[in-house]
Amino acid sequence: MRDATTTAGSPAAPILAAEGVSKSFGALQVLDGVSLGIGRGEAVGIVGPNGAGKTTLFNVLSGAYPPSEGRVSFDGRDVTALDAAARCRLGVARSHQVPRPFGGMTVFENLHVAASVGAAAPAQRAQELCLQSLRLCGMLDVANRRADTLGLLDRKRLEMARALATDPQILLLDEIGGGLTDAEAQELVDIIRQIRAAGVTIVWIEHIVHVLLQVVQRLVCMESGRIIADGDPHTVMQDPAVIEAYLGSVSL
Repeated sequence: MRDATTTAGSPAAPILAAEGVSKSFGALQVLDGVSLGIGRGEAVGIVGPNGAGKTTLFNVLSGAYPPSEGRVSFDGRDVTALDAAARCRLGVARSHQVPRPFGGMTVFENLHVAASVGAAAPAQRAQELCLQSLRLCGMLDVANRRADTLGLLDRKRLEMARALATDPQILLLDEIGGGLTDAEAQELVDIIRQIRAAGVTIVWIEHIVHVLLQVVQRLVCMESGRIIADGDPHTVMQDPAVIEAYLGSVSL
């Protein structure tokens, strides 16, 4: 993984930022003036009820969608006009709620596509990235299995491993725990901790809040396309506005 560490005790340098970002689809406004900065080396959680705009924010940050208004910057550079492929090569990687592997390829082949195309890595470096990702995500023993034969937990591991094979500085995880048992989700928590320890900044959308709180040091809550709280995770979850937004929709 790329060296993205910070000096102990120093403020985290911003690596990814949205400034006044709005996104509309026709008459439907999904994001409404969102401003969010992610410090280098942080682990940030994003929560909120269904329809809050969380995944749309990820799509804008990763370059899948252009914003209707506002700008996105990465490592001090305006990347608003760059597409997802260009941002991936700069170091922005993401996973999806529903894993999207190349089913007819092996696990290793999936990672090799990510490393050689997503990261544009030369052959030897691509091999190194694949092996690093396999080890980190605990997938060495299934490296030669076809992706479409994997169970849900291993498909989730593969989703993270493919993102890691692009050699990211920041990893956007979109509900990686969805559909898993608590024990399975805990396995992913252990992997995500290792990923962060390797120097990758983490931004994680998750509905399983008690799992999320094991990893993140900062929590952002969204509702109706806006950020309504941002700060210490336990303080945010006790905020009256957050409780009202979540009433009846999440189990803590």
